[in-house]
Amino acid sequence: MNDPLLQPFDLAGLRLRNRIFSSSHSPGYNVDGTPSDRYVRYHEEKARGGIGLTMIGGSSNVSVDSASLWGQLNFATDAVVDPLAAMAERVHVHGTAIMCQLTHMGRRNVSNDGDWLPTIAPSPIREPMHRFWPKEAEPSDLARVVADFAAAARRVADSGLDGIELLATSHLLDQFWSPLVNRRTDGYGGSLDNRLRLTIEVLEAVREAVDGRLLVGIRMLGTEDQAGGLDEEDCCAIAVHLAGSSLLDFLNVAGPALATDQGLSRAIPPAGTPLAPYLPVAAAVRSATDLPLLHATRIIDPATARHAVESGAVDLVGMTRAHFADPHLVAKLERGEPQRIRACVGASLCINRLHLGLDSVCIQNPATGREGTVPQVVVRSDGQARRVVVVGGGPGGLEAARTAAERGHTVVLFEAQDRLGGQLVLMARAGERQREVAGLLDWLVNEVALIGVDVRLSTPVDASDVLAEVPDVVIVATGGSPEVSYLEAGADLVYTAWDVLGGSARPGGRVLVYDDHGAERGLAVVEFLVEKAKVLGVSDIEVVTPDRHVGLDLATPLGPAYLRMLYEGGVAITPDHRLVAVELTDGGSLQTVMRNEYTRVQMNRMVDSVIVEHGVAPDAELYVALREGSVNNGVVDLEALIGGRAQPAFTATDGGYLLYRVGDCVASRDVASALLDARRLLQHL
Repeated sequence: MNDPLLQPFDLAGLRLRNRIFSSSHSPGYNVDGTPSDRYVRYHEEKARGGIGLTMIGGSSNVSVDSASLWGQLNFATDAVVDPLAAMAERVHVHGTAIMCQLTHMGRRNVSNDGDWLPTIAPSPIREPMHRFWPKEAEPSDLARVVADFAAAARRVADSGLDGIELLATSHLLDQFWSPLVNRRTDGYGGSLDNRLRLTIEVLEAVREAVDGRLLVGIRMLGTEDQAGGLDEEDCCAIAVHLAGSSLLDFLNVAGPALATDQGLSRAIPPAGTPLAPYLPVAAAVRSATDLPLLHATRIIDPATARHAVESGAVDLVGMTRAHFADPHLVAKLERGEPQRIRACVGASLCINRLHLGLDSVCIQNPATGREGTVPQVVVRSDGQARRVVVVGGGPGGLEAARTAAERGHTVVLFEAQDRLGGQLVLMARAGERQREVAGLLDWLVNEVALIGVDVRLSTPVDASDVLAEVPDVVIVATGGSPEVSYLEAGADLVYTAWDVLGGSARPGGRVLVYDDHGAERGLAVVEFLVEKAKVLGVSDIEVVTPDRHVGLDLATPLGPAYLRMLYEGGVAITPDHRLVAVELTDGGSLQTVMRNEYTRVQMNRMVDSVIVEHGVAPDAELYVALREGSVNNGVVDLEALIGGRAQPAFTATDGGYLLYRVGDCVASRDVASALLDARRLLQHL
C-alpha cells in the first residue's frame, strides 16, 4: 500500500508493521497493579485491529513511594511479571509490538492514600493539581529510585515486552529539569548537566539491567507552557542532550506540563481545539536530533496523522483516543474503508471520568473497555430474521437500528423530525465544541445507511402505526422533554436550552442561566450566549447552580476549557443557590428567587431572561401504550443485560412483539448510556 501510515518502520531494530501507535495511558481498569483481563482485552483489541505498536502501563510506578492509586500497573514488585508475560503473548500473536511506560511520579501523587508515604521531589514545592507538599529528596532517596528503575526495567524485560519509555512529563525525572520545582544547590541542581544528572543515572542503570533485551526511550515535555518554566527552546536543548548520551533508542515528545488543571487540559485538548497543536514542537525536536521521534496529542483522524508522517515531523504517530473510539482503525485503512472509521470527536468523556475517579469509557463506542461482554464487532445471527421497529432517531435509536441490522434483521426506523440525531442536533448549534462532539452522529447515520435500515424521516407514529408494521421487536427511543416543573412558580416564564438552541427563544438583556445538570448542557448554552451576545443583545450573563461550583461533573480537560470560556466572556458565577421561582414584575422584568443550599437564605435577582437546564423527563407515552400488548411487558432481564447475554424473551416471542426502551426514554442520562443500552439489548437478538 502507498499510504505512508501503513508503511513498516524499523525502530532501532524493532520492525513495526506500520507507523501508528497508541501511547501509554491508564484507563483505570487494573485493581491490584497487575494487568486485569479487562485491560488485556482492551489492548488486545487494538492489536487485532492492526496497530503497529501499543504502549501500555501509563504512569507505571517503580517505587513504593510512588503509589499506584489510579488503576496503573505496579512494577515495584515481581507480581507483575507473569501476568504481563501472558499479556505480551496475546498482543504479539497479532503482529503488534508492545512497550510499557515506567515512572516515579515524584510530587505528582498523594501522601494520604496507599501506604501513606510522603511524596518526594527535587525541592519541597507543592504540586497544584494533587495538592501535597513533597519531601525534598535526599541522596539516599535518589539512589533508591535509580535502583528501583533498574529493577522495574528488568521485570519488563523478563515479561517479554519489546521496550520501555521513561516518563518525564511533570514526573520526578523532569521535576529535576524544571526551574519551577528544582531549587537545589547540590549536584542535582543549577546547571543543565546537574538537572539532568538523575535522568542519566536512571538511563545508565536501566541499560545495564536490561542488557540489550529492550528498547529504551523517554516521553518528555515539549514545553512547560508556564511562567518561569521550561520553554520550547529549553526542552529542545534537553532533547539534544539526552539524544547525545547514546542511552536512548527513541524520543516521544509530548505537550505542556501537567502539574495544573489548566496544563493538563492543554496537554489533552478536548473538542473545539486545534488538531495536533504540539506537532511543531515535536518537529523542532525531530530536526535537532537523530533519534526516531514519536508524538501523540489530538491526532484523531488519518488525514492529520498522515500529514504528521509525510511532513517528516514524526516517525511514528500516536492515535490514542482515536483507537479508543475505533480500535480497528488500521484494519479499516488496510481494507480501503476509511469512511467506516468511527472518528474520535474529542468529547473527552474518557479523560473526564478518570479525573472523577471512574473508569474510562468512550462516549460513542460502548464496546471499548467492555470487550468481555460487548464485542467490538457485531456478528450476524444464525437464527431466524426478525422485523424490528425502532422509534426515535437519536443516538440510542440509531445504535439500536444499526446493531439489529448488523445481526441480519429487517429494521424500520421512524423519526418524527426531518433529520436524524435527536438532542445532539440541537447541541451542535451551541458552538464549535458541541458541533465536533455531534460529529459522532455521522458514523451512526452512515452505518445505518450502508446496512440498509429503512429510515422514515418526518414520520411521527403512535401505537397503531407501530403495530401496523407487524413487528417482532419494538425499540422505543423517543427521548425526553426539558424538565421545568420542579419550579414552585414561573415555569411558564423560563426558557430551556432547547428553546434557545432551537431558535424558538431569543434571550436578551440580562440573562440568568440556571444549571442544575452539572455537565456540559448548561454551559454549552452559556457558550452560545457568549458567542452570540451582540447579535442577541445580551448585556450580562450569570450562571447559577446549586452545586459547589459550576460544571461539577466536569473534571479535566472539560472543566478548565469551560472555565476559560466563562472568565473570558465575563460571565458572573453564583454557586450554592437553587432557583425556586420566577415572577413577572409590573415593569416586564423577571424576578428570580434563589435559595442558598446551606443557609436557606433567599435572594432575588432582576433579569430579562431565564434559561433553565434540569435534564429531561422521559417521553414514555408510546412505550406505555405498547407495553400491555407486548410479550415481555417491556421487562428487561438486568442480569442478562449486564452479563452480555441475550434477553431470555428473545427465544420465545410466540407470535407477539417484544418491547424495550433505551436512552432518555428510560431516564435522563447521556449519549454514552443510550448507546450502551441499545448495544447490550440487541447484540444477541
